[in-house]
Amino acid sequence: MPPLTALRAFVATARHLNFTGAADELHVTSAAVGQQIRLLEEHLGHALFVRNRGGLQLTTAGRALMPGLTSAFDTLLETLSALAEEPGRAPIRIVAPSSFAGKWLAPRLATLQAAGPRLDVQVDVCSRGVDLFRDDADCIIGYGAGNVSGLVVDRLFGEAVVPVCSPAFAQRHGLSGNPPALAGAPLLHEQGPSPDPACPDWGAWLRLFGLPIHLAESGITLSQSSLVLDAAVAGQGVGLAKLRLAEADLLSGRLVVPFGEPQPVDFFYFFAATPLKAKSPQVRQFRHWLLSETRAARTDVDRWPPDGPYPASGAHADTPAIAAE
Repeated sequence: MPPLTALRAFVATARHLNFTGAADELHVTSAAVGQQIRLLEEHLGHALFVRNRGGLQLTTAGRALMPGLTSAFDTLLETLSALAEEPGRAPIRIVAPSSFAGKWLAPRLATLQAAGPRLDVQVDVCSRGVDLFRDDADCIIGYGAGNVSGLVVDRLFGEAVVPVCSPAFAQRHGLSGNPPALAGAPLLHEQGPSPDPACPDWGAWLRLFGLPIHLAESGITLSQSSLVLDAAVAGQGVGLAKLRLAEADLLSGRLVVPFGEPQPVDFFYFFAATPLKAKSPQVRQFRHWLLSETRAARTDVDRWPPDGPYPASGAHADTPAIAAE
């Protein structure tokens, strides 16, 4: 039987296909990982990796070894975790973007408690990527291209942007169906830490309506989507809002769409967890609830327009804006 340390080093290296990533995961040096791999190859009598200048590749023997060892270590960790944790006491820790957590996730958490066994939830916000193999988070809700490897990933829904403002602001500046009125209205800009290159900014919207691009140089710049929405609700300007995050404000009439159609973007929201974490009862319960909630979302950005429009700047707030599915 090869040493467990060498087998664990192999699994980590096969996952990252470089010694540096494996060393970071195992909290050892790259040299130590390389030594363990050499010991394992000598023990088995097979080369497990091909060393290339761009990194590592699994050999035929390495590819044959990887699935069984990964499953074995997952089972081992799952068994130890079940023994160490008292059932029902440890909360599930979810990491999500700040705006998504505040505008979409938090208002729905009460339905999670009603959907099954009581689940203690800890929601943390993070503006940067989380390495689930090193962080103690149980799962994440991400916003991006979904290009993550080695994780269980579910696409939740797409996103689009559309101009929004308060009804009073739209009336005061004559914005209803009148894009040229932007020339006299303060603009709200979002400049977050992970911009979507496909997301239209005010410059793109102004070009769409043949308006001077220099108008986009003025206004208020905010670092989060939720801040843009809050400023728009407060009547501070007209912003380009992410439709999923603005849904509650639009349906309540706190915000209106004065003109324009939502423009889909490339980024989307997704759920992700390690294969081991995805097997835990708590993560399974949360994942099932989350997928049910996203399927039941009343707005379908991926198939715009929905059954009915959001309130335009002249609509009544108490009028149902979207027909129930």
